[in-house]
Amino acid sequence: MDAAARDVSDRLSDPVTTSDAACVLPIRPVILAGGAGTRLWPISRKQFPKQLAGMLGAGSLLQMTIQRVAGLARDGVDALAPVVVCGDEHRFMTVQQLEEIGVDARLIVEPSSRNTAPALSLAALASRSEDDDCVLVVMPADHLIRDTEAFQRSVLKAARYAERGAIVSLGVRPTRAETGFGYVKLGASLEDGAHEIERFVEKPDSESAGEYLNSGAYWWNSGIFVVRASVWLGTLERLQPAMHAACVAAFDAGRADGACHLPDRESFEAVHGDSIDYAVMEHLAREQGTQGVVVPLDAPWSDLGSWDAIWDALDKDDDGNVAKGRVVFEGSTSCYVQSEGRLIACVGVTNLAVIETADAVLVADRSRVQEVKNVVGRIADEHSPEVDAHRKVHRPWGTYDSIDKGSRFQVKRIVVRPGARLSLQLHHHRAEHWTVVSGTAIVTRGEESFLLSENESTYIPLGVKHRLENPGMVPLEIIEVQSGSYLGEDDIVRFDDKYGRVN
Repeated sequence: MDAAARDVSDRLSDPVTTSDAACVLPIRPVILAGGAGTRLWPISRKQFPKQLAGMLGAGSLLQMTIQRVAGLARDGVDALAPVVVCGDEHRFMTVQQLEEIGVDARLIVEPSSRNTAPALSLAALASRSEDDDCVLVVMPADHLIRDTEAFQRSVLKAARYAERGAIVSLGVRPTRAETGFGYVKLGASLEDGAHEIERFVEKPDSESAGEYLNSGAYWWNSGIFVVRASVWLGTLERLQPAMHAACVAAFDAGRADGACHLPDRESFEAVHGDSIDYAVMEHLAREQGTQGVVVPLDAPWSDLGSWDAIWDALDKDDDGNVAKGRVVFEGSTSCYVQSEGRLIACVGVTNLAVIETADAVLVADRSRVQEVKNVVGRIADEHSPEVDAHRKVHRPWGTYDSIDKGSRFQVKRIVVRPGARLSLQLHHHRAEHWTVVSGTAIVTRGEESFLLSENESTYIPLGVKHRLENPGMVPLEIIEVQSGSYLGEDDIVRFDDKYGRVN
C-alpha cells in the first residue's frame, strides 16, 4: 500500500458517529441536470427533459432536488450555493426555474453531453477555483427521495468520510430483484452502517439480481456521491488523465456569462464521455490511493426512470390506478394514465401506462415501459420532430405553441413573460401577422416602434427587421399567422438579443 492509500485508510479507520463534530469543510450541492430521460417520453423530450417537467405535480424534479438540499446548512455545517450542470439548450429554462423558487445557484453550461464524470469534473473545477476545497454532494436532478430529513442525515454522515479523503456513494438497501439499477457490493464494515466498497456491478439480469437480493451483500447504487473537490480531481487525473486534461482545458478556456460558466466548446467536445461509475468508482477497489465508501441512504428512494416508477411514486385509487388530467376509469386496474389536454377513458384494461400530449400518445404495458427508449430510438431514426420538442416550445422569453399549419401557413400562440423581449430579427422566406389577445406589446418594425393593445394587430413584411417586447406586468399573449414559402425555425437572422443568441 502506497503512502496516499495508507493515509486514507488510517483516517477512515477512525470511528465516525452521528455524535461527532460536523464536517469542517463547507458542503456544496452539485445537481447534474443534463439527462435526456427518453424512457419517460412523450413528456420528457430532448429540448424539455424530465428534470424540467412537473412529473409529480409539485414543481419540476429539478426544483424538488434543489429544495431537498436547502437544509444541509445546519449543526455547524457551512453549505455553499449549489452548482447546477445543465445542457446548453436547457440553460434558460433552468435559470427560470431557479428564479421561480428564489435560489441563487452557479450554472455550468455543457456545450454538449459527455455523461456524468466530465459534468462532475467541471463542477469540481468551479468549486476549487472559488473555495479552495469543499465537499461536493453530487446528485441527479430527477430522483425522488420522500424523507428529506433522513436524506440530509445520510449526506452529513457521508460528508465526514469524504472530508477525510474517501469517495462516498449513497447506497439503497434493495427491496426487490431490480434489473434497472446498478449495485454496490459491500466490503468491510465501518462505523454507522457504512462499508468499504468492494466493487460496483452494472445492471444485472434477473437471475443475478435475485442472487444479490438474497445475499444481503449488495445495495442499489443511487447515483448520489459525496467527495471533496480536490480528491475527485486528483483521482480522475490518476485514473483518467486524458479526461482530466480535457476538462481542465475546457474550463480554463471558458467564459462567464452572469451566473453561468460556459466551458470552451472545442475543448469540451474533445472529452471522452463516461459515467462516474465507469470512469472512477469501478477502479477504486483495484487502485491504490483513494478509498471507496458506501453509506446507507435510509429513506424511500426512486430514480423515476420509467412510467412504472412514476406510477409507484404516486397515490392510487382503490383499484390501483393513478390519473393525472382528464381521465375516467371504468373497470380498470393498476394503470397510470396522464392527459395533457384531451379526455382519456379507460374501460376494462389492466396494467397500462397511457400518456397523452398535444402531438403524441404512448400506450404501453407497465411491465415493459423500459422499452419506451427503443421506440424513441426508432422515432429518431425517422427524424420525427416529436423526439426533440413538444408542440409547445419553451424559449428564454416565454413559449410558443404551433396550433395549426399547412403548406404555406402556420398559426402560433405566443406568450411573452413580463419584461421579456424577443430578438431583433428578420426572415427571408415568410411574413407575419400579429394580433394581441391579452396584454400590451411594444413592436419594432423597421425604423418605427409602437404599442399594440388587446384586439389590435400589425403586419411584418418579409425581410423587415422586427422585435416583440412585453413592457407590462402580466404575460403578453398574441396570435401569429405566418405565410410564405418556408416556415422553418432556422429562417431567423438575429441582430440583437438579450439572451446572447446572435447569428
